[in-house]
Amino acid sequence: MGKADALLLAKAGAKVVVSDISKDDCEKVVEEIKKEGGEAIAVQCDVSKKKEVESMIKEAVDKWGRIDILVNNAGICQFKSFLEMAEEEWDKTININLKGYFLCAQACAKEMAKQKSGVIVNIASIAMGQQGVGMPGIVHYCASKGGIAAMTEALAVELAPFNIRVNAIAPGVIDTPMVGEAGLDQKAIDSMLMRVPLRRMGKAEEIANPVLFLASDDSSYITGATIVVDGGWLAV
Repeated sequence: MGKADALLLAKAGAKVVVSDISKDDCEKVVEEIKKEGGEAIAVQCDVSKKKEVESMIKEAVDKWGRIDILVNNAGICQFKSFLEMAEEEWDKTININLKGYFLCAQACAKEMAKQKSGVIVNIASIAMGQQGVGMPGIVHYCASKGGIAAMTEALAVELAPFNIRVNAIAPGVIDTPMVGEAGLDQKAIDSMLMRVPLRRMGKAEEIANPVLFLASDDSSYITGATIVVDGGWLAV
């Protein structure tokens, strides 16, 4: 999803910092962007580490002078029974999925506040409880995504005086490598898709489109919202 976001934002004219824990993956995306005539740089970063996040933001500002858009997209999802989950497994998921969003949002918002404008788009999930769903086997993931939704609302209120808008997107089942890495067999995937009225997984590009919308002036009066993109799962 991060790749699709980067490609579409670059196509729309944004200068993009592509970041991931794997720099090789970032550089491949940067190459694609440049081939299409866009501008981008690759920055390796572990979003759970404050110093690395601050270094990434400094590199972006040094390169282009400002930050207008942050898409918080880094995330992991590893299935594990709650009764067997180790503290380290809980910490790893929360540190990447939630703490990482906090660190990136804070570092970017400090720059955005100086210029009195900016947009933050957080990628949550329908597995966020409350208005979403709770899912067995990924309690740490659900907790992190519920935290993202709550943090989005709180940041929208606190950062509004700086003309910084903060919204979230809650994807359903999206066809990305994370699905395979979660270790789900075809039977489990088919069972999930039975809950989806459209009876298919979403595409990464179908998340990138609303990301672009929220990042643009077309959504200038939207802040504090979580937009669900799930093929109708939550409507059932």
